[in-house]
Amino acid sequence: MTTIVLADDEALLRTALAALLPMEGDVTVLAEASDGETAVEATLRHEPDVLVIDLEMPGVDGLGAVAEIRRTHPEQVVLMLTRHARPGVLRKALKLGVQGFVSKSAEPAHISSVIATLHAGKRWIDPDVSALAVTEDNPLTDREADVLRVTGEGYSVADIAARLHLAPGTVRNYLSNAMRKTQTRTRHEAARYAREHDWL
Repeated sequence: MTTIVLADDEALLRTALAALLPMEGDVTVLAEASDGETAVEATLRHEPDVLVIDLEMPGVDGLGAVAEIRRTHPEQVVLMLTRHARPGVLRKALKLGVQGFVSKSAEPAHISSVIATLHAGKRWIDPDVSALAVTEDNPLTDREADVLRVTGEGYSVADIAARLHLAPGTVRNYLSNAMRKTQTRTRHEAARYAREHDWL
């Protein structure tokens, strides 16, 4: 018997999965959630074997919810449902320790078997999802990404330097590299471009 919390903002899909998963495998749905915040509360309250969570949800998204849960429950097993996992998103999720990825269009029987696989301590990434993940399209170094992330919050070069414990000249170098790589004219454009491409 595997217990799950099921989080998805699409009510039709969520209720269908909640009804079908127990029929397909030895699965008990402890709670359902329609957004990231409720998913966090339900997971911390019920402590399911596996959290099955949609990547894209209003407010706190799937990644935000998992990050929040990891703070107090670092061992929580997570299966992420996704329509189109972009490389940057997938890498972030893997860094957070998400153990499984399944396409939202997968059959309930497949999702059920993946839940069992994760509960047994293994990992699973659907082939169509992993094919997207290995498309390494991010030209930014970690430091360039850090600088752009803080730039996007509206800080000046001096503020960025102070926040990241770097010299202002070093920050300017990272920013000009990032602007060159994103082919943009200003650091704010570069930050916006990088965010749109899921590089931050």
